[in-house]
Amino acid sequence: MTIGVVVFPGSNCDRDVQWAIEGCLNLHTRRLWHEETDLNGLDAVVLPGGFSYGDYLRCGAIARFAPVLQSLMDFAAKGGRVLGICNGFQVLTELELLPGALTRNQNLRFICEDASLHVTSARTGWLKAYGKEASLVLPIAHGEGRYQCSNDTLKQLQDDDCIALRYGSNPNGSVEDIAGITNASGNVLGLMPHPERACDPATGGTDGLSLLQALLS
Repeated sequence: MTIGVVVFPGSNCDRDVQWAIEGCLNLHTRRLWHEETDLNGLDAVVLPGGFSYGDYLRCGAIARFAPVLQSLMDFAAKGGRVLGICNGFQVLTELELLPGALTRNQNLRFICEDASLHVTSARTGWLKAYGKEASLVLPIAHGEGRYQCSNDTLKQLQDDDCIALRYGSNPNGSVEDIAGITNASGNVLGLMPHPERACDPATGGTDGLSLLQALLS
């Protein structure tokens, strides 16, 4: 299997993701520069964290127009598995592959700490290994991770069982403690915490390993 890792100007977690996938899962990765359009041969695609295009306008707002993401839209529409982490989650909402938006943290400060999480839905393959109501700890590092959406969108997420992860202690003011969501089809997952930073007991535990292993599903 080969996992694509998208790289924008300003990405800073792409190598972390590659290290976790190659070193912990023993899978091949392929770096996808933002100008590429060829996703042939890829089994899944990861949008990593960082500051795509410097986040000068709004997180993910410029990245959404990158050629690689126009191809990603088709990839996701055909059922391809897409994982967006932190800035990658922000990009997915800008692309409207996931609903809602990520806004500035409630305290208006950058937060870098371990976050306790609860699995709210194991409907899709992303979190089946944990099981519903499981608890895990993953690092977070963001200044704009406060998930917001309309009441109608929130109800739709609840009705479709698309709220995948909730914070145990909400660090950023996200509505309904939301830390991660899927699309209705279940092939696209966006989350603010960093599973790639929790794949090795020597560097921060292994609670993120099963989530990355779901790229194999």
